[in-house]
Amino acid sequence: MDFHQNGSISTLHNLTDRPVEELERELLGFAQSRPMSLVLPSLFSELEGPALGNIIDELSQVPYLDNIIIGLDRADKDQFEYAKSYFSRLPQKHQILWNSGPRLMALDKELQDHELSPAEPGKGRNVWFCFGYFLAGTKADVVGLHDCDILTYRRDLLARLMYPVANPSFPYVFSKGYYARVTEEKLNGRVVRLLISPLLAALKKVCQPSEYLVYLNSFRYALAGEFAMRRDTVKNIRIPSDWGLEIGVLSEIWRNNSVRAICQVEIADNYDHKHQPVSEDNPSTGLSRMSTDITKSIFRKLATQGQIFSPGTFRTIKATYLRIALDRIETYYNDAVINGLKLDRHSEEATVELFASNIMLAGEAFLEAPNERSFMANWDRINSAIPDFSKRFVEAVRLDNEDDGLPL
Repeated sequence: MDFHQNGSISTLHNLTDRPVEELERELLGFAQSRPMSLVLPSLFSELEGPALGNIIDELSQVPYLDNIIIGLDRADKDQFEYAKSYFSRLPQKHQILWNSGPRLMALDKELQDHELSPAEPGKGRNVWFCFGYFLAGTKADVVGLHDCDILTYRRDLLARLMYPVANPSFPYVFSKGYYARVTEEKLNGRVVRLLISPLLAALKKVCQPSEYLVYLNSFRYALAGEFAMRRDTVKNIRIPSDWGLEIGVLSEIWRNNSVRAICQVEIADNYDHKHQPVSEDNPSTGLSRMSTDITKSIFRKLATQGQIFSPGTFRTIKATYLRIALDRIETYYNDAVINGLKLDRHSEEATVELFASNIMLAGEAFLEAPNERSFMANWDRINSAIPDFSKRFVEAVRLDNEDDGLPL
């Protein structure tokens, strides 16, 4: 039985497979003093995919949520109307943020005029707007977030994710989900296995001693898209708009809180979702883009800790990473074989070589654009710059969800 505590944060395991009904009864009690919301960042295409229908069926049975906030990207008017019908079977109060609609686009234009708009579209931008609505449009004290492409979703995932932050006797303001990334045939989790883990090991060898690296290395699945946090925590975080979202959130949580207030919790025995292509020939998409954005996010954070980088530093990091990552493929292969799983060593080594090249690209981008604004403003700054923005934002969402017509 795995009960080890071997990092700088608390790890809450699934030791007994406790029935979800017991967890939900306790969460109902916690909700009396700590109301809870859930954020679902979604592409319209996920409404047509194989996972979201089951997620909505499972969420329909959850009794403790005060409301659900759905961030909808890449949807025209007809698709938004379809989404309203699609999510209408949720018994909880819910709001859909039509991010491509004219009302929210007009508000985004206002943010652009103040140089406060997220730099690029994507999940980070979607989550940022959902957090803004959570702060302005709800009275909930706890918010959870998970993706909409989870093929193995069960509602106990959410219960276990929310429990550490919702329980008033626990000290945690942030919980991060973790789980195994294994199917019946093979090991998944390529970016964590082949980039994050060996990169952190390389950085610990090359860079000055860093509590931040120890902290990141404590997470069993740092790229998990599932986390929960307290309301005051949401107010203060500044998250990236690119594919470094999960690492960026962890970095901000570390900056603002004691590690005693941070935990990771086992939320599923297994987990499967939509798998991104490696995109060897297109560095602007897939795992290739993801690896570059994540690596830049870590470099930026280390720089704020006083780490000095140069082209020579990045060459050393790349060489150290490559040796460690290739050695770990041997371990992953042996682990797969003893469990009767498949692991394509050629494909894994090719992916590691791509990631090594992208470490250099990330380093070069970091040095060439030291003034790049990598994080979106927190919502306290938005409300300071435009005092009535949040009020008008909430009203725009209400009109989108209630009206059949569009604004002129």
